[in-house]
Amino acid sequence: MSEDTTIDPQSPAPRRPIDRLSDAAIGVAASALFGLVVVQGWQVIARYVLNDSPSWTEPVTLLLLSTAMSLGAASGVHTQRHFGFFLLADAAPPRLRRVLSALTPLVIIAIGAVIAFWASRLLADGIDIRVAGAAMPQSINYLPLAIGGVLMVVFAINQLWKALSAGAVEGDR
Repeated sequence: MSEDTTIDPQSPAPRRPIDRLSDAAIGVAASALFGLVVVQGWQVIARYVLNDSPSWTEPVTLLLLSTAMSLGAASGVHTQRHFGFFLLADAAPPRLRRVLSALTPLVIIAIGAVIAFWASRLLADGIDIRVAGAAMPQSINYLPLAIGGVLMVVFAINQLWKALSAGAVEGDR
């Protein structure tokens, strides 16, 4: 029972599950970018050195690009570096700034929900059609878009919660 339970102010704050989810999305997006470089590198070597251009590189590249873009954008919502009224909020008076801090996540929730819904519909519509040159469904590129839309909604709900909690604390003063 003589365990030291003091908190070291230099130690990093514990990571919340939503932070780990964002980190995982960034990790997948970075891996997709690395895969994109590898696939395109192989395309160049196969085409110009081996004179035998593979047909699967274009659909795989499009999937990797869609993955990197969608998950990167969603993580940008979590870090508040993507989809925001930054210039307007900086120029606004404090009361309007609080309104914008709650309005921004609501707009992002609406956009993310629309993206997730329609990407899911498009994915389902083309899941039985095979893409030429690769053993994948033609609509597979909509999967990362749907996941990114869902993540945008989750991250924006978290931002809304923080904005409303901060407003409640300020209103209590």
